Amino acid sequence: MIKELAELLDETGLSELEIEHDGLRIKVARNFSAEMPSVAIQAPPAASPGAAAAGVEKVDPSVNAVNSPMVGTVYRSPEPGAKPFIEVGSKVAEGQTCLIVEAMKTMNPIPAPRSGTVTAILVDDNSPVEFGEPLFILE
Repeated sequence: MIKELAELLDETGLSELEIEHDGLRIKVARNFSAEMPSVAIQAPPAASPGAAAAGVEKVDPSVNAVNSPMVGTVYRSPEPGAKPFIEVGSKVAEGQTCLIVEAMKTMNPIPAPRSGTVTAILVDDNSPVEFGEPLFILE
């Protein structure tokens, strides 16, 4: 099964793929410095409130994070060299495009789910994002 997932990465051009079934999560990610994709298999994490990974900043969903609806590459502007869709302090209207996530060579606009002010941008331009990863904070 892992070999098939690695082959699927090659066929689709994706940088990573993650599936979860019956509490077992398998993540296959392309390692750009090596020729073979890397594979990580994890059991579900034990629930321990207050325990946070060292050096990893967790974003509390209660602070109005807008999360990525898919795995892909995030772009902050409509084209290279263009002005970004949003900056910290930008006021946005519901439905306004705030970012683009490219997935499987398709550009997917990420709209503001509601009107508000962007208080933080949590991703860099042209960086990979995971499904559910916080992209920006909208208050």
